[in-house]
Amino acid sequence: MNELMPALMLLLGAVGIAAGRGLLRDAFVLGGPLLALLAVLMVPDGVILTGQFLSVTVEPLEGSALRRLFGIIFSLMTFAGGLFALRQASTTELVAANVYAAGALGVTFSGDLLSLFVWWELMAIASTVVVWCGGTDRSRQAGFRYAVMHIAGGLLLMLGIAGIVVVSGDADVRVLTGQADQLGIWVWLVLAGVLVNTAAPPVSAWLADAYPEASPTGAVFLSAFTTKSAVLTLILLFPGEPILIGVGLWMVFYGILYALLENDARRILAYSVVNQVGFMVCAVGIGTTVALNGAAAHAFAHIMYKALLFMSAGVVLHRTGFSRCTDLGGLFRTMPLTTVCGIVGALAISSFPLTSGFTTKTLISVAADESGLTLVYFLLAAASAGVFLHAGIKFPWFVFFQKDSGLRPKDAPWNMAAAMVLLAVGCIALGLFHQSFYALLPYSVDYAPYKPEKVLYYLQLLLFSGLAFFVMLPLMRRTRTLSVDWDWLWRRPGAWLGRGLVRVTEGTESGVVAGLRGVSGRVSTRVIGLFGPGGRWHRPLPIGDTALWIAVLLTAFVVINLL
Repeated sequence: MNELMPALMLLLGAVGIAAGRGLLRDAFVLGGPLLALLAVLMVPDGVILTGQFLSVTVEPLEGSALRRLFGIIFSLMTFAGGLFALRQASTTELVAANVYAAGALGVTFSGDLLSLFVWWELMAIASTVVVWCGGTDRSRQAGFRYAVMHIAGGLLLMLGIAGIVVVSGDADVRVLTGQADQLGIWVWLVLAGVLVNTAAPPVSAWLADAYPEASPTGAVFLSAFTTKSAVLTLILLFPGEPILIGVGLWMVFYGILYALLENDARRILAYSVVNQVGFMVCAVGIGTTVALNGAAAHAFAHIMYKALLFMSAGVVLHRTGFSRCTDLGGLFRTMPLTTVCGIVGALAISSFPLTSGFTTKTLISVAADESGLTLVYFLLAAASAGVFLHAGIKFPWFVFFQKDSGLRPKDAPWNMAAAMVLLAVGCIALGLFHQSFYALLPYSVDYAPYKPEKVLYYLQLLLFSGLAFFVMLPLMRRTRTLSVDWDWLWRRPGAWLGRGLVRVTEGTESGVVAGLRGVSGRVSTRVIGLFGPGGRWHRPLPIGDTALWIAVLLTAFVVINLL
């Protein structure tokens, strides 16, 4: 049993979902993730499977505490996402989502870079299909842009891995920090390829472009796997890489700024993903055991509360057909369960005491303080206040409260409600029973999050942030505006370049066609002149001339064969 790859359970589940109907399909949707979770828990430490590929040793299954932690949350998230989508998603979307999750589990337990790359690309393909399952023109266009960006990131990763294998002779997943002198530019190519999947600026716009265009259920799956598997890869390959501190801080404030400007509820949450992953990337850059524990723990917690937030926004979209804040408001009257679950997710992402975000994000702050990174510590504290502004208050306020939009939709269907309650309980449980959760982390934890001074500090920070929101509420009200993101730099010039190439091609094509017509006309005239009626080669030849030509041809044939 130890040699059963957890990813294989989800792939088999995807086959069952595709073939099954009715209750049988539901059994595969919910049973596959549970079998994957069982397989994750039974993977021991160390390399389990090995093989050879082109004289390179591959290790498709390797276990460790860190890998099991991510495997647990990926499996649980697949179950919760499947429950949420059970009655609303198409079979195609459920199959793609399970393949997508299988790719994330494959990356999690890959012991070599070649296996990691294969699963990485499987994730990219399956997640693109999930985006396309939004079923609109906008989702198809966004899915295409998403695929192009991930193909580019995968190409960087592939080149880096190939270079490392050629230079070092092996493909083991190992720490690459500080190895640029030995391995050259290939290390930086790998880092760049991984950072594309973390949605690090300036190539972060793919996330806010694609996730909101997926279906209400598809966005839940998308929020969980791509960026967090990239965070795991950074922990395995680049712990303590100083450049990641700056990249992480950039992501933190970039996400806050654009989330505050945004009008669409799901785009607010999409930019918030970039913001929260920035905390994790910064922690990987700090690189101490406390920081790496913080990155892993926060990734675990983030998957739960971010999926919960996307679920609440998805229920609203499913019931009302609206996603813009300007179209919503007053929904707490008829959607109390969705409102409460959305608030729990908002409190958790804001690191409110007694929720998961408080017990995980504060680990990162402590790591910065212990490492003497005072500026980083205060910047992360300020960013926590910004998170409360855009996700803790802005999202639930404009979606469920503010003005009365006149909408009176029903609350969530039973399966969507059950999935939201499950994750809401999880967000609170990680806050209350944090010591049990800390026991799952890769390094031993000697940290007590609920010291009175720390609780008071964060409560003051959040309360003053909330006060600032309502004081500035007239400025925070949403309008139907468009926020220009980094992707403008290649989407607009790319469109201009494309139109220019079309015009040039059309002009060139016309010239080439005219030239070919002229050449073909002259050739036709010459051929007709030689072989047409009255032509030089049209008239009958004397018998002697014919025999001469036959002799010449036979001689040439014999000479060629002899040569």
